[in-house]
Amino acid sequence: MPHCSPEQLALAALREPLPAEDAAHLAECRACAGEVASLQRSVDVLAVPALAAPGPPVARPPQVWTAIAAATGVQTTPRTERPPADVVPMRPRRWVRWLPLAAAVLVGGVVGGTVMAVRGNDDAGAVVAATALDPLPDENASGSAEVREVDGSRSLQVDLDAPALTEGYYEVWVMQPDAGKMVPVGVVQRGDTVLPLPAGLDLGAYPLVDVSVEPLDGNPAHSGLSVARGTLS
Repeated sequence: MPHCSPEQLALAALREPLPAEDAAHLAECRACAGEVASLQRSVDVLAVPALAAPGPPVARPPQVWTAIAAATGVQTTPRTERPPADVVPMRPRRWVRWLPLAAAVLVGGVVGGTVMAVRGNDDAGAVVAATALDPLPDENASGSAEVREVDGSRSLQVDLDAPALTEGYYEVWVMQPDAGKMVPVGVVQRGDTVLPLPAGLDLGAYPLVDVSVEPLDGNPAHSGLSVARGTLS
């Protein structure tokens, strides 16, 4: 079967449902899964508040204006930068939910549905599989994972008890029993996080739930640093 098209990979990164044949291919194809993970990582990182916090303003270097003048023939100078105004805290707005989608547009140039890691709720559907997440040797992360189904769609609810990270972030994967193949599910935070599962993913073939610590290095592959793991039943 040919690889998924760029449009299908983008939809998968946005966690939109794919046709059954494409979803099955994505679950088995390392190349396509890697492309999706690469797009998905930037989307999910923006959903983590600690990583999405804005930094201090940076002044534009003078070379920028010199290059503009050389390219356009227009001689101009930048306006004097004003000091930043006081920031007044405001209540969160509904449009914050669209931040991960904006990241997907920047990474892949694709516009699609909304993507976010949402908190658990009482109407999350029926539990169809579950596991405890036990700490791996020399690690102190633990928790639980539940697969829930509602209206034919499945999600993975992860309750993670783990130390706060000063660098990197936690990511959840589902793996084959021998960890030969794996599928990234998404970024998780401490506490409850609910992530949609790819349509067509056979959890019988990928029963291991793995939590890893991932560095901010742009590499979509598993870091090799797992902190907790369990087997769905």
